[in-house]
Amino acid sequence: MFKEVAVENFTKIPTAVLKGANRIELNDNLAVGGTTPSHGVLQEATKYLQEKSVPLVEMIRPRGGDFVYNDLEIKMMEADLFEAQKLGVDAVAFGALTKDGDIDEEAMEQLIAASAGMQIVFHMAFDALAEDNKKNAIDWLVDHDVDRILTHGGPLTTPIDMTLDNIKKYIDYADGRILILPGGGVNFENVDSIAEKLGVKELHGTKIIDGVNN
Repeated sequence: MFKEVAVENFTKIPTAVLKGANRIELNDNLAVGGTTPSHGVLQEATKYLQEKSVPLVEMIRPRGGDFVYNDLEIKMMEADLFEAQKLGVDAVAFGALTKDGDIDEEAMEQLIAASAGMQIVFHMAFDALAEDNKKNAIDWLVDHDVDRILTHGGPLTTPIDMTLDNIKKYIDYADGRILILPGGGVNFENVDSIAEKLGVKELHGTKIIDGVNN
């Protein structure tokens, strides 16, 4: 089982690594679903995790709230991506949508171009897409060499055991072309049963490992 742990700041990283985290997603402000960590935090986390050979995913999100960004916000995200590149970050997580619940293709193309050399994760902005647009979104992300889609299968207010059927649909439709990474409500108590029900080997959560964030 490959466990990706979402952490806020640097403080939880050594414990997460010690307890067997396979990959770290570094955020600031998890209370709003995670935003971009500061340069100093990112620098130390990257250095530490490179020494431990544990991959790092950096959240690229300039603020909480929706995923509809203006040109200035896209520019900020682009600058953060160039910084991540310089530091040797393994992967970056971002997503940009239009007001009508579709992928903001222009913004995404700009951000993907700024991510050269790093793995790309389309984060839970996926769950804010209009349901009818999700299959097309998967196709678009595959065509643009995005590596993973992080999804809860529905609004975060709905427990994950009620959204597993949706996640299964996305996995079946993706058909191995892109990794669907279930998250949001996956914890150390339910991780095995969720993995079994969905037939997946990679999962994501803040509390996916006992003793980290809980």
